[in-house]
Amino acid sequence: MQYDKALVSAVLIKRYKRFLADVQLQTGEVITVHCANTGAMTGCAIAGSKVWLYKSDNFKRKYAYSWELVELANHRGFICINTARPNQIVERALLEGRIAAVAAYKNIKREVKYAEASRVDFMLTETGLKDVYLEVKSVTLHLDGDLGAFPDAVTLRGQKHLMDLLAMKQQGARAILVFCVSHSLIKRVTVADFIDPKYAQLLNEVIAKGVEVYCYGVNMSVSCLRLGSLLPLELHKTNDLSL
Repeated sequence: MQYDKALVSAVLIKRYKRFLADVQLQTGEVITVHCANTGAMTGCAIAGSKVWLYKSDNFKRKYAYSWELVELANHRGFICINTARPNQIVERALLEGRIAAVAAYKNIKREVKYAEASRVDFMLTETGLKDVYLEVKSVTLHLDGDLGAFPDAVTLRGQKHLMDLLAMKQQGARAILVFCVSHSLIKRVTVADFIDPKYAQLLNEVIAKGVEVYCYGVNMSVSCLRLGSLLPLELHKTNDLSL
């Protein structure tokens, strides 16, 4: 996806109340900005970090600026902290046929009702092919070296999504989970079993039962976010939940 205007640089002072952050603009002015991320944001909200903001033209908004990116030190890349962006990035890649596992599918719908009181991020259909239910999760938790992990906090919603995907697989459709890695230093992905052991167990189980999981990096700049190359998923064996 392409930003439709230039982002504005600032320095992070603090993030608080989950949806808010205080930053200092280059002019010296301190403002409050919207933070579209409800997660723990471990390692992503360090005071003094250079951040990049999007200014809305909607005069009705309480906070004109939204926090988009964290710039890593020593020009090592970025972290996209806006959790709305991964779905947009994946949608663009789907439309351009750049996700190999589903490149043959041309009919793409967003937010389709499925399973029990859920909405899947994307439903893909194509004549002669199985329907595809595809969920997207953003990975920003950097552990060490080039290793990242999901989730960064216990996620009951994420656990439910795994069960919903498995239900679709058991009904004869394809079920796919895409980890969209929005951190430039992460080149390998694992599951954060030390944070959410239940999610780790469920992920191993649904994979064993046919749910497809793919990890993709994101090529990031202050002007464009684009799905990058496939990254390896490295999982540890967990106890069988007997789903």
